[in-house]
Amino acid sequence: MNWDDLRIIAAVRDEGTYAGASARLRIDETTVGRRLSRIERALGLRLFEAADGVRRPTRQCEAVLAHVEAMAAHAAEIGRVGESLPGPVGHLRIASTSAVAEEVLSPRASDFLRANPGLTLQFLTSSENVKFSRWEADLAIRLRKPDKGDFAISRLGDVRIYYFEPVAAEREPVLCAYPDELGAIPETQFLRAKKIRARCVTDNVRVIRNLIRSHQAAGVLPEHSCTDLLADRRLRATLLPKRRDVWLLVQNHLKRDPAMRLTIEWVRHCFRDVARA
Repeated sequence: MNWDDLRIIAAVRDEGTYAGASARLRIDETTVGRRLSRIERALGLRLFEAADGVRRPTRQCEAVLAHVEAMAAHAAEIGRVGESLPGPVGHLRIASTSAVAEEVLSPRASDFLRANPGLTLQFLTSSENVKFSRWEADLAIRLRKPDKGDFAISRLGDVRIYYFEPVAAEREPVLCAYPDELGAIPETQFLRAKKIRARCVTDNVRVIRNLIRSHQAAGVLPEHSCTDLLADRRLRATLLPKRRDVWLLVQNHLKRDPAMRLTIEWVRHCFRDVARA
């Protein structure tokens, strides 16, 4: 079953002949007959009876046509979606870490989507980088500068980083660190300089945040993941001298798309908002 074939049933019913349906749909008359025969074989029933040179729908065909007409109405509505919604229309997939999606984007997404009813955002969260060459996402936010590739790269800004430790602990706090493959980031470089053995290793900032909240652990967090901790008087927060760069990746063919350009500006606003806070 496909929509092009099903449209032929309605055309034959309306025109009464294969020739009339052929002219209406601008396809060969033999194609009309062949496709109708294919549908009849698939359904196991006869769609039309010939009487006085006119093709008349059978009772079973009338039942089929009721569904075809409903599908035609839905197809027409789909075609008018762009007319009924103000502003750009699009479905965009944003890849980022869970922390960026949860702490930076999602708190500000409702207002953006309400103001732009034609847009749909799909958040893809993972600690692994998406493969743009396989079209796994339309835009991505990364906290490390990516290698060159077939996509547009721009710098979103930078993120402040804080080292947290308990003000008063009964024993030496448990040090939380990031995996060795993240050795180039400022967080890892700062912790290595302290020459303290890490007792908890993870790339999940929520895990580190929860350990720090216990007031028995120390670790480094980006500013968007530690707002509540900065107000905790039982913790000492040290601002690191280096900041973490944030990069935006966009599929080249979407750079000038109105929906994409609007979404890019919103993402930039989200990070500016975090910086102001």
